[in-house]
Amino acid sequence: MNPYYLAIDIGASSGRHILAHLEEGKMVLEEIHRFPNGMVEQDGENVWDVEELFSQIKAGMKKCAQMGKIPVSVGVDTWGVDFVLLDENGERIGNAAAYRDQRTKGMDEQVYKIISEEELYARTGIQKAIFNTIYQLMALKEKRPGQLRQARTLLLMPDYFHYLLCGRAATEYTNATTTQLVSPETKDWDYELIRRLGYPEAIFQKIVPPGTVLGELTPKISAEVGFCCKVVAPATHDTGSAVLAVPADSDHPLYISSGTWSLMGTQLGEANCSQESRRSNLTNEGGYGYQFRYLKNIMGLWMIQSVKKEIGGGLSYGEICDQASRCSIPSVVDCNHDRFLAPENMTREVQEACRESGQQVPQGIAEVACVIYNSLAKCYAQTVRELQGITGQTYGCIHIVGGGANADYLNQLTANATGIPVYAGPTEATAVGNLAAQMLSAGELESLQEARACVRRSFPIVEYRPL
Repeated sequence: MNPYYLAIDIGASSGRHILAHLEEGKMVLEEIHRFPNGMVEQDGENVWDVEELFSQIKAGMKKCAQMGKIPVSVGVDTWGVDFVLLDENGERIGNAAAYRDQRTKGMDEQVYKIISEEELYARTGIQKAIFNTIYQLMALKEKRPGQLRQARTLLLMPDYFHYLLCGRAATEYTNATTTQLVSPETKDWDYELIRRLGYPEAIFQKIVPPGTVLGELTPKISAEVGFCCKVVAPATHDTGSAVLAVPADSDHPLYISSGTWSLMGTQLGEANCSQESRRSNLTNEGGYGYQFRYLKNIMGLWMIQSVKKEIGGGLSYGEICDQASRCSIPSVVDCNHDRFLAPENMTREVQEACRESGQQVPQGIAEVACVIYNSLAKCYAQTVRELQGITGQTYGCIHIVGGGANADYLNQLTANATGIPVYAGPTEATAVGNLAAQMLSAGELESLQEARACVRRSFPIVEYRPL
Protein backbone atom coordinates (compact mmCIF):
# COMPACT_ATOMS: atom_id res chain seq x y z
CA MET A 1 0.00 0.00 0.00
CA ASN A 2 1.29 3.45 -0.90
CA PRO A 3 1.80 5.88 2.00
CA TYR A 4 -1.09 7.83 3.47
CA TYR A 5 -1.20 11.61 3.85
CA LEU A 6 -3.63 13.50 6.10
CA ALA A 7 -5.14 16.87 5.23
CA ILE A 8 -6.96 18.76 7.98
CA ASP A 9 -9.02 21.37 6.17
CA ILE A 10 -10.84 23.83 8.42
CA GLY A 11 -13.27 26.32 6.94
CA ALA A 12 -15.38 29.02 8.51
CA SER A 13 -18.37 26.69 8.91
CA SER A 14 -16.86 23.18 9.17
CA GLY A 15 -13.68 21.15 9.23
CA ARG A 16 -12.73 17.75 7.85
CA HIS A 17 -9.91 15.20 7.95
CA ILE A 18 -9.20 13.70 4.54
CA LEU A 19 -6.81 10.77 4.22
CA ALA A 20 -5.29 10.09 0.79
CA HIS A 21 -2.88 7.86 -1.06
CA LEU A 22 -1.89 7.42 -4.71
CA GLU A 23 -3.17 4.39 -6.58
CA GLU A 24 -2.31 3.83 -10.26
CA GLY A 25 -1.53 7.51 -10.69
CA LYS A 26 -4.78 8.69 -9.09
CA MET A 27 -5.40 10.30 -5.74
CA VAL A 28 -7.78 8.25 -3.61
CA LEU A 29 -9.57 10.13 -0.81
CA GLU A 30 -11.23 8.95 2.37
CA GLU A 31 -13.03 11.25 4.77
CA ILE A 32 -12.07 10.28 8.30
CA HIS A 33 -13.70 12.95 10.44
CA ARG A 34 -15.94 15.99 10.04
CA PHE A 35 -16.84 18.61 12.61
CA PRO A 36 -18.66 21.96 12.80
CA ASN A 37 -17.01 25.36 13.13
CA GLY A 38 -18.32 28.86 13.52
CA MET A 39 -17.79 32.13 15.28
CA VAL A 40 -18.89 32.43 18.90
CA GLU A 41 -19.32 35.53 21.03
CA GLN A 42 -16.97 35.92 23.93
CA ASP A 43 -16.04 39.05 25.90
CA GLY A 44 -18.01 41.14 23.44
CA GLU A 45 -16.05 39.82 20.44
CA ASN A 46 -16.73 37.38 17.62
CA VAL A 47 -14.05 34.73 18.12
CA TRP A 48 -12.99 31.22 17.10
CA ASP A 49 -13.10 28.44 19.68
CA VAL A 50 -9.53 27.32 19.07
CA GLU A 51 -9.51 24.89 22.00
CA GLU A 52 -12.46 23.02 20.51
CA LEU A 53 -10.92 23.14 17.03
CA PHE A 54 -7.67 21.63 18.28
CA SER A 55 -9.63 19.00 20.20
CA GLN A 56 -11.33 18.07 16.91
CA ILE A 57 -7.96 18.01 15.12
CA LYS A 58 -6.73 15.41 17.60
CA ALA A 59 -10.01 13.49 17.49
CA GLY A 60 -9.70 12.98 13.75
CA MET A 61 -6.08 11.91 14.07
CA LYS A 62 -7.04 9.35 16.70
CA LYS A 63 -9.51 7.84 14.22
CA CYS A 64 -6.61 7.26 11.80
CA ALA A 65 -4.83 5.27 14.49
CA GLN A 66 -7.97 3.31 15.31
CA MET A 67 -8.35 2.40 11.61
CA GLY A 68 -4.70 1.39 11.34
CA LYS A 69 -4.14 3.96 8.58
CA ILE A 70 -1.16 5.92 9.81
CA PRO A 71 -0.21 8.96 7.70
CA VAL A 72 3.40 9.77 6.94
CA SER A 73 2.56 13.46 7.30
CA VAL A 74 -0.22 15.82 8.32
CA GLY A 75 -0.91 19.42 7.31
CA VAL A 76 -3.53 21.98 8.33
CA ASP A 77 -5.12 24.68 6.20
CA THR A 78 -7.66 27.33 7.24
CA TRP A 79 -8.95 30.71 6.13
CA GLY A 80 -6.59 33.70 6.07
CA VAL A 81 -5.91 36.89 8.07
CA ASP A 82 -6.86 35.71 11.59
CA PHE A 83 -4.16 35.07 14.18
CA VAL A 84 -3.29 34.41 17.79
CA LEU A 85 -0.68 36.07 19.98
CA LEU A 86 1.54 34.08 22.34
CA ASP A 87 3.40 35.32 25.41
CA GLU A 88 6.95 34.50 26.47
CA ASN A 89 5.78 31.11 27.76
CA GLY A 90 4.06 30.20 24.50
CA GLU A 91 0.62 30.71 26.04
CA ARG A 92 -2.16 32.39 24.08
CA ILE A 93 -3.00 36.01 24.88
CA GLY A 94 -6.66 37.00 24.68
CA ASN A 95 -9.17 35.60 22.23
CA ALA A 96 -8.66 34.31 18.70
CA ALA A 97 -10.75 37.10 17.16
CA ALA A 98 -12.64 36.33 13.96
CA TYR A 99 -12.39 38.42 10.82
CA ARG A 100 -16.09 39.33 10.91
CA ASP A 101 -15.70 40.98 14.33
CA GLN A 102 -16.39 44.71 14.36
CA ARG A 103 -13.11 45.68 16.06
CA THR A 104 -11.56 46.75 12.75
CA LYS A 105 -14.23 49.37 12.00
CA GLY A 106 -12.42 52.62 11.21
CA MET A 107 -8.98 51.06 11.48
CA ASP A 108 -8.31 51.64 7.78
CA GLU A 109 -8.39 55.38 8.50
CA GLN A 110 -5.83 54.91 11.27
CA VAL A 111 -3.53 52.97 8.94
CA TYR A 112 -3.90 55.57 6.17
CA LYS A 113 -2.72 58.30 8.55
CA ILE A 114 0.62 56.50 8.42
CA ILE A 115 0.69 55.16 4.86
CA SER A 116 -1.65 56.00 2.01
CA GLU A 117 -3.88 53.36 0.48
CA GLU A 118 -2.06 53.85 -2.84
CA GLU A 119 1.41 53.33 -1.35
CA LEU A 120 0.23 50.37 0.71
CA TYR A 121 -1.03 48.59 -2.40
CA ALA A 122 2.14 49.44 -4.32
CA ARG A 123 4.18 47.83 -1.51
CA THR A 124 2.06 44.71 -0.91
CA GLY A 125 -0.28 44.23 -3.88
CA ILE A 126 -3.01 43.08 -1.50
CA GLN A 127 -6.66 44.01 -1.95
CA LYS A 128 -8.11 46.19 0.76
CA ALA A 129 -10.41 44.28 3.09
CA ILE A 130 -11.19 45.80 6.46
CA PHE A 131 -10.57 42.46 8.17
CA ASN A 132 -6.99 42.04 6.88
CA THR A 133 -4.41 41.40 9.60
CA ILE A 134 -2.90 44.85 9.11
CA TYR A 135 -6.15 46.42 10.34
CA GLN A 136 -6.72 43.83 13.07
CA LEU A 137 -3.30 44.70 14.50
CA MET A 138 -4.13 48.40 14.36
CA ALA A 139 -7.30 47.61 16.35
CA LEU A 140 -5.15 45.94 19.01
CA LYS A 141 -2.68 48.82 19.00
CA GLU A 142 -5.49 51.33 19.48
CA LYS A 143 -7.80 49.38 21.81
CA ARG A 144 -5.72 46.71 23.56
CA PRO A 145 -2.09 47.84 23.43
CA GLY A 146 -1.23 45.73 26.46
CA GLN A 147 -1.72 42.56 24.43
CA LEU A 148 0.79 43.71 21.82
CA ARG A 149 3.31 44.69 24.51
CA GLN A 150 2.94 41.27 26.12
CA ALA A 151 3.18 39.35 22.82
CA ARG A 152 6.33 37.53 21.74
CA THR A 153 4.88 35.52 18.85
CA LEU A 154 2.18 36.06 16.20
CA LEU A 155 0.88 32.97 14.44
CA LEU A 156 -1.83 32.77 11.81
CA MET A 157 -4.50 30.16 12.53
CA PRO A 158 -2.99 27.13 10.72
CA ASP A 159 0.49 28.07 11.96
CA TYR A 160 -0.87 28.01 15.50
CA PHE A 161 -2.28 24.52 15.05
CA HIS A 162 1.02 23.33 13.55
CA TYR A 163 2.78 24.85 16.55
CA LEU A 164 0.51 22.92 18.91
CA LEU A 165 1.21 19.72 16.96
CA CYS A 166 4.99 19.90 16.61
CA GLY A 167 6.24 22.82 18.69
CA ARG A 168 7.72 24.87 15.86
CA ALA A 169 6.58 28.47 15.35
CA ALA A 170 6.75 29.44 11.68
CA THR A 171 4.52 31.27 9.22
CA GLU A 172 3.63 29.67 5.88
CA TYR A 173 4.00 31.94 2.85
CA THR A 174 0.60 31.76 1.16
CA ASN A 175 -1.26 32.68 4.34
CA ALA A 176 1.34 35.28 5.35
CA THR A 177 0.52 37.29 2.24
CA THR A 178 -3.10 37.72 3.39
CA THR A 179 -1.87 39.87 6.28
CA GLN A 180 -1.10 42.76 3.85
CA LEU A 181 2.32 42.97 5.52
CA VAL A 182 4.45 40.92 3.08
CA SER A 183 6.54 42.22 0.19
CA PRO A 184 5.76 40.51 -3.15
CA GLU A 185 9.35 41.21 -4.20
CA THR A 186 11.25 39.72 -1.24
CA LYS A 187 8.51 37.18 -0.31
CA ASP A 188 9.24 38.19 3.29
CA TRP A 189 7.75 40.49 5.90
CA ASP A 190 7.92 44.16 4.96
CA TYR A 191 9.70 45.14 8.16
CA GLU A 192 9.94 48.80 7.21
CA LEU A 193 6.16 48.91 6.86
CA ILE A 194 5.73 47.03 10.14
CA ARG A 195 7.97 49.55 11.94
CA ARG A 196 6.13 52.52 10.42
CA LEU A 197 2.84 51.14 11.68
CA GLY A 198 4.28 50.69 15.16
CA TYR A 199 3.78 46.93 15.35
CA PRO A 200 6.40 44.92 17.31
CA GLU A 201 8.48 43.36 14.54
CA ALA A 202 9.93 40.65 16.82
CA ILE A 203 6.54 38.86 16.95
CA PHE A 204 6.62 38.00 13.23
CA GLN A 205 7.99 34.52 12.61
CA LYS A 206 10.14 33.18 9.78
CA ILE A 207 8.15 32.71 6.57
CA VAL A 208 8.45 29.24 5.02
CA PRO A 209 7.16 28.00 1.64
CA PRO A 210 4.42 25.37 1.29
CA GLY A 211 5.88 21.89 1.45
CA THR A 212 8.19 22.73 4.37
CA VAL A 213 8.64 19.93 6.90
CA LEU A 214 8.11 21.68 10.23
CA GLY A 215 9.04 18.69 12.36
CA GLU A 216 7.36 15.69 13.93
CA LEU A 217 4.49 15.43 16.39
CA THR A 218 5.61 16.25 19.91
CA PRO A 219 5.91 13.24 22.23
CA LYS A 220 2.81 14.44 24.10
CA ILE A 221 0.65 14.72 20.97
CA SER A 222 2.07 11.48 19.56
CA ALA A 223 1.09 9.60 22.71
CA GLU A 224 -2.36 11.18 22.68
CA VAL A 225 -3.26 10.40 19.06
CA GLY A 226 -1.53 7.02 18.91
CA PHE A 227 1.16 7.56 16.27
CA CYS A 228 4.01 9.80 15.17
CA CYS A 229 4.34 11.47 11.78
CA LYS A 230 5.80 14.55 10.10
CA VAL A 231 4.05 17.90 10.22
CA VAL A 232 4.22 19.50 6.77
CA ALA A 233 3.00 23.01 6.03
CA PRO A 234 0.81 22.81 2.91
CA ALA A 235 -0.41 25.98 1.25
CA THR A 236 -2.05 26.81 4.58
CA HIS A 237 -4.38 29.45 3.17
CA ASP A 238 -7.36 27.40 2.02
CA THR A 239 -7.55 29.23 -1.29
CA GLY A 240 -3.85 28.64 -1.84
CA SER A 241 -4.46 24.91 -1.51
CA ALA A 242 -7.61 25.05 -3.66
CA VAL A 243 -5.77 26.85 -6.47
CA LEU A 244 -3.01 24.23 -6.36
CA ALA A 245 -5.77 21.70 -7.10
CA VAL A 246 -7.22 23.53 -10.12
CA PRO A 247 -7.21 20.77 -12.80
CA ALA A 248 -5.92 23.05 -15.57
CA ASP A 249 -3.28 22.37 -18.20
CA SER A 250 -2.49 26.09 -18.51
CA ASP A 251 0.08 28.04 -16.48
CA HIS A 252 -2.43 30.90 -16.26
CA PRO A 253 -5.81 29.28 -15.55
CA LEU A 254 -8.94 31.26 -14.79
CA TYR A 255 -10.57 29.85 -11.67
CA ILE A 256 -13.16 30.38 -8.98
CA SER A 257 -12.54 28.81 -5.62
CA SER A 258 -16.18 28.69 -4.60
CA GLY A 259 -17.19 28.32 -0.99
CA THR A 260 -18.05 30.71 1.83
CA TRP A 261 -16.10 33.19 -0.28
CA SER A 262 -15.73 33.14 -4.04
CA LEU A 263 -12.12 33.77 -4.94
CA MET A 264 -11.90 34.44 -8.67
CA GLY A 265 -8.68 35.00 -10.54
CA THR A 266 -5.70 33.63 -12.39
CA GLN A 267 -2.06 32.76 -11.72
CA LEU A 268 0.82 35.16 -12.36
CA GLY A 269 4.57 34.80 -12.14
CA GLU A 270 4.96 38.38 -10.88
CA ALA A 271 2.67 40.53 -8.78
CA ASN A 272 0.72 43.34 -10.43
CA CYS A 273 0.85 46.21 -7.93
CA SER A 274 -0.37 48.88 -10.34
CA GLN A 275 -2.96 51.49 -9.40
CA GLU A 276 -5.22 50.12 -12.14
CA SER A 277 -5.12 46.79 -10.37
CA ARG A 278 -5.85 48.49 -7.04
CA ARG A 279 -8.84 50.36 -8.42
CA SER A 280 -10.23 47.05 -9.69
CA ASN A 281 -9.82 45.68 -6.14
CA LEU A 282 -7.66 42.77 -7.30
CA THR A 283 -5.18 41.15 -4.98
CA ASN A 284 -1.82 39.37 -5.35
CA GLU A 285 -1.86 36.58 -2.79
CA GLY A 286 1.00 34.11 -2.59
CA GLY A 287 0.68 30.75 -4.29
CA TYR A 288 2.55 27.46 -4.44
CA GLY A 289 6.05 27.80 -5.89
CA TYR A 290 6.02 31.57 -5.20
CA GLN A 291 3.45 32.11 -7.94
CA PHE A 292 0.81 34.77 -7.33
CA ARG A 293 -2.91 34.19 -7.02
CA TYR A 294 -4.13 37.29 -8.84
CA LEU A 295 -7.76 37.36 -7.77
CA LYS A 296 -10.73 39.17 -6.35
CA ASN A 297 -12.50 38.28 -3.11
CA ILE A 298 -16.22 38.06 -3.83
CA MET A 299 -18.76 37.57 -1.03
CA GLY A 300 -19.65 34.08 -2.28
CA LEU A 301 -21.90 31.41 -0.83
CA TRP A 302 -21.78 33.04 2.61
CA MET A 303 -24.93 34.82 1.47
CA ILE A 304 -26.64 31.52 0.62
CA GLN A 305 -25.43 29.92 3.87
CA SER A 306 -26.95 32.82 5.81
CA VAL A 307 -30.39 32.80 4.16
CA LYS A 308 -30.52 29.00 4.46
CA LYS A 309 -30.19 29.37 8.25
CA GLU A 310 -32.74 32.19 8.34
CA ILE A 311 -35.56 30.97 6.06
CA GLY A 312 -34.38 27.72 4.50
CA GLY A 313 -36.15 25.42 6.91
CA GLY A 314 -34.87 21.91 6.37
CA LEU A 315 -33.92 22.40 2.73
CA SER A 316 -30.51 21.22 1.54
CA TYR A 317 -28.25 23.44 -0.56
CA GLY A 318 -29.08 21.32 -3.59
CA GLU A 319 -32.80 21.79 -3.02
CA ILE A 320 -32.38 25.55 -2.59
CA CYS A 321 -30.36 25.69 -5.81
CA ASP A 322 -33.02 23.69 -7.65
CA GLN A 323 -35.87 25.89 -6.39
CA ALA A 324 -33.96 29.06 -7.31
CA SER A 325 -33.48 27.76 -10.86
CA ARG A 326 -37.24 27.78 -11.36
CA CYS A 327 -37.61 31.48 -10.47
CA SER A 328 -37.59 34.34 -12.97
CA ILE A 329 -37.08 37.32 -10.65
CA PRO A 330 -34.72 39.73 -12.48
CA SER A 331 -33.36 41.61 -9.46
CA VAL A 332 -29.64 41.69 -8.65
CA VAL A 333 -27.58 43.25 -5.86
CA ASP A 334 -23.94 44.25 -5.47
CA CYS A 335 -22.83 41.15 -3.58
CA ASN A 336 -19.45 42.77 -2.84
CA HIS A 337 -21.01 45.58 -0.83
CA ASP A 338 -19.93 45.76 2.81
CA ARG A 339 -23.58 45.56 3.88
CA PHE A 340 -23.50 41.82 3.12
CA LEU A 341 -20.34 41.08 5.14
CA ALA A 342 -22.04 40.48 8.49
CA PRO A 343 -25.63 41.77 8.50
CA GLU A 344 -27.98 40.99 11.36
CA ASN A 345 -30.26 39.30 8.84
CA MET A 346 -29.03 38.49 5.31
CA THR A 347 -32.53 37.92 3.94
CA ARG A 348 -33.73 41.36 5.01
CA GLU A 349 -30.50 42.94 3.74
CA VAL A 350 -30.98 41.47 0.25
CA GLN A 351 -34.62 42.53 0.24
CA GLU A 352 -33.77 46.04 1.38
CA ALA A 353 -31.04 46.40 -1.26
CA CYS A 354 -33.59 45.47 -3.94
CA ARG A 355 -36.15 47.85 -2.48
CA GLU A 356 -33.66 50.75 -2.36
CA SER A 357 -32.71 50.24 -6.01
CA GLY A 358 -36.33 50.09 -7.19
CA GLN A 359 -36.19 46.40 -8.14
CA GLN A 360 -38.61 43.58 -7.41
CA VAL A 361 -38.23 42.52 -3.78
CA PRO A 362 -37.70 38.74 -3.47
CA GLN A 363 -39.99 36.74 -1.20
CA GLY A 364 -39.16 33.32 0.18
CA ILE A 365 -36.04 31.20 -0.01
CA ALA A 366 -36.29 30.41 -3.73
CA GLU A 367 -36.51 34.04 -4.88
CA VAL A 368 -33.91 35.33 -2.40
CA ALA A 369 -31.48 32.58 -3.46
CA CYS A 370 -32.22 33.32 -7.13
CA VAL A 371 -31.27 36.98 -6.62
CA ILE A 372 -28.04 35.95 -4.88
CA TYR A 373 -27.05 33.38 -7.52
CA ASN A 374 -27.72 35.81 -10.38
CA SER A 375 -25.84 38.57 -8.57
CA LEU A 376 -22.82 36.30 -8.12
CA ALA A 377 -22.84 35.31 -11.81
CA LYS A 378 -22.99 38.98 -12.81
CA CYS A 379 -20.08 39.74 -10.51
CA TYR A 380 -18.08 36.84 -11.98
CA ALA A 381 -18.65 38.18 -15.50
CA GLN A 382 -17.49 41.65 -14.50
CA THR A 383 -14.37 40.18 -12.89
CA VAL A 384 -13.54 38.24 -16.09
CA ARG A 385 -13.67 41.51 -18.04
CA GLU A 386 -11.43 43.23 -15.51
CA LEU A 387 -8.87 40.42 -15.52
CA GLN A 388 -8.77 40.26 -19.31
CA GLY A 389 -8.37 44.03 -19.53
CA ILE A 390 -5.51 44.18 -17.04
CA THR A 391 -3.59 41.01 -17.96
CA GLY A 392 -4.22 41.24 -21.70
CA GLN A 393 -5.10 37.55 -21.72
CA THR A 394 -8.20 35.87 -23.11
CA TYR A 395 -9.48 32.94 -21.10
CA GLY A 396 -11.05 29.96 -22.83
CA CYS A 397 -12.73 28.48 -19.78
CA ILE A 398 -13.35 28.87 -16.06
CA HIS A 399 -12.46 26.19 -13.53
CA ILE A 400 -14.74 26.17 -10.50
CA VAL A 401 -13.39 24.21 -7.55
CA GLY A 402 -14.58 23.77 -3.97
CA GLY A 403 -18.01 23.17 -2.50
CA GLY A 404 -19.63 25.61 -4.92
CA ALA A 405 -18.74 23.29 -7.80
CA ASN A 406 -21.89 21.39 -6.75
CA ALA A 407 -24.11 24.46 -7.32
CA ASP A 408 -25.45 23.37 -10.70
CA TYR A 409 -27.67 26.42 -11.24
CA LEU A 410 -24.92 28.90 -10.33
CA ASN A 411 -22.42 27.13 -12.58
CA GLN A 412 -24.78 27.38 -15.56
CA LEU A 413 -25.53 31.05 -14.78
CA THR A 414 -21.77 31.67 -14.69
CA ALA A 415 -21.26 30.10 -18.11
CA ASN A 416 -24.17 32.15 -19.47
CA ALA A 417 -23.01 35.44 -17.95
CA THR A 418 -19.35 35.07 -18.97
CA GLY A 419 -19.96 33.44 -22.35
CA ILE A 420 -17.26 30.82 -21.79
CA PRO A 421 -17.40 27.17 -20.69
CA VAL A 422 -17.26 26.29 -17.01
CA TYR A 423 -15.57 23.14 -15.70
CA ALA A 424 -16.69 22.28 -12.17
CA GLY A 425 -14.69 20.08 -9.80
CA PRO A 426 -13.15 18.82 -7.67
CA THR A 427 -15.41 19.78 -4.80
CA GLU A 428 -12.83 18.95 -2.11
CA ALA A 429 -10.23 21.12 -3.83
CA THR A 430 -8.77 22.61 -0.66
CA ALA A 431 -8.09 19.22 0.90
CA VAL A 432 -6.81 17.91 -2.45
CA GLY A 433 -4.38 20.83 -2.74
CA ASN A 434 -3.26 20.33 0.85
CA LEU A 435 -2.58 16.66 0.11
CA ALA A 436 -0.82 17.48 -3.16
CA ALA A 437 1.58 19.80 -1.33
CA GLN A 438 2.42 17.01 1.10
CA MET A 439 2.95 14.58 -1.78
CA LEU A 440 5.16 17.11 -3.56
CA SER A 441 7.17 17.52 -0.36
CA ALA A 442 7.60 13.73 -0.14
CA GLY A 443 8.61 13.45 -3.82
CA GLU A 444 5.57 11.36 -4.84
CA LEU A 445 4.60 14.19 -7.18
CA GLU A 446 7.38 16.07 -8.95
CA SER A 447 5.89 19.42 -9.98
CA LEU A 448 2.83 21.66 -9.84
CA GLN A 449 1.99 20.60 -13.40
CA GLU A 450 2.14 16.91 -12.46
CA ALA A 451 0.00 17.57 -9.38
CA ARG A 452 -2.70 19.24 -11.51
CA ALA A 453 -2.55 16.42 -14.05
CA CYS A 454 -3.06 13.98 -11.18
CA VAL A 455 -6.14 15.96 -10.09
CA ARG A 456 -7.55 15.80 -13.64
CA ARG A 457 -7.15 12.02 -13.66
CA SER A 458 -8.55 11.53 -10.18
CA PHE A 459 -11.82 13.43 -9.97
CA PRO A 460 -14.92 13.95 -12.13
CA ILE A 461 -15.17 17.33 -13.87
CA VAL A 462 -18.60 18.56 -15.05
CA GLU A 463 -18.80 20.87 -18.08
CA TYR A 464 -21.32 23.73 -18.50
CA ARG A 465 -21.63 25.40 -21.89
CA PRO A 466 -23.06 28.93 -22.31
CA LEU A 467 -26.73 28.96 -23.33
